Amino acid sequence: MKHLLVISGALTMLVACGEKPQTLGMPKSDSPPYAGTGSAFVAAGWKAGDKTAWEQHLKARQQNGQNDYSKVN
Repeated sequence: MKHLLVISGALTMLVACGEKPQTLGMPKSDSPPYAGTGSAFVAAGWKAGDKTAWEQHLKARQQNGQNDYSKVN
């Protein structure tokens, strides 16, 4: 009886160590951000893989929406 309890406890501990990684289908981390995610929900005028358009959109977003100094007027 005691051996059965020890074996079941050991098996329970081994099963707990076998958890699978939870990635939620995220893109590879080694791909550049301008490569896109394959989603249809992107900014207008931007195509996946277009690095210059990506940088222009980021620059415009910074100036228009996230720069508090330009909103002070």
